[in-house]
Amino acid sequence: MKKKNQVLEHVIHGMFLILGLITIGCVLLITVYLVISGIPAIREIGLLDFLFGAKWEPTVAEPSYGILPFILTSVYGTAGAILIGVPIGFMTAVYLAKIASPKVKSLMSAAVSLLAGIPSVVYGLVGMLVLVPGIRKLFDVPDGASLLAAIIVLAIMILPSIINVSITALEAVPKEYEDASLALGATPVETYFKVSVPAAKSGIAAAVVLGVGRAIGEAMAVMMVSGNVANMPSLFQSVRFLTTAVASEMAYSSGLQQQALFSIALVLFLFIMMINATLNFFLKKEKEN
Repeated sequence: MKKKNQVLEHVIHGMFLILGLITIGCVLLITVYLVISGIPAIREIGLLDFLFGAKWEPTVAEPSYGILPFILTSVYGTAGAILIGVPIGFMTAVYLAKIASPKVKSLMSAAVSLLAGIPSVVYGLVGMLVLVPGIRKLFDVPDGASLLAAIIVLAIMILPSIINVSITALEAVPKEYEDASLALGATPVETYFKVSVPAAKSGIAAAVVLGVGRAIGEAMAVMMVSGNVANMPSLFQSVRFLTTAVASEMAYSSGLQQQALFSIALVLFLFIMMINATLNFFLKKEKEN
């Protein structure tokens, strides 16, 4: 019986190893494909002209392939969504994990799960029909399809990831930590924010990383509310993100334009990898301290 259990354990370990290697292989395959497809256009256009060029005009007589407006728009849009979404998501997670009654928690958790299940095109449709006209009327601008609309939509879309992962991290904190804090005279709110939250900071940071990845990688909803015009980023002006540049032109592109779109995908991929590596570096450094 013992030998049988050992064989079964080895088989399960082998299955996990194979699945892990498949995952790593998929990442390596995507990386190699993007590098092979994206390098030729960068080599032909020139790295500096490609990354820091202010004009994207691939169909004119003398085409320009500068993606600086896309890069800045993606950075500003993601930063704006994080500035709005992270505080709301974090405070909601603390409330649901530590303060809310079971009935309220059950109801709000169901609402958050429903929010996570809504397709991105529905977010874009609601934003296009409600948010865009609202911005146009409220701020008296010619067109409400703008960077501001994209930021608001992205902030709403990243909420479920931040809330659910943060709740899981906060609920994993041992109850003894909170009991000890309360026994020393701290109030419940002080305990939650000075004991529970610091103990769960790695999980909360992981939630923020997931939110950043969702905000950077979103295309359809952003395309529907941002105007999808290759302008330098401005809060009330139509803009185009890295993701929407690829999604909107890949269907009809060819030649150098198509290769340049693969180069944009490569830049986006490296951008996300760089953000994840930076956040993981600081998290590991903080753990070591």
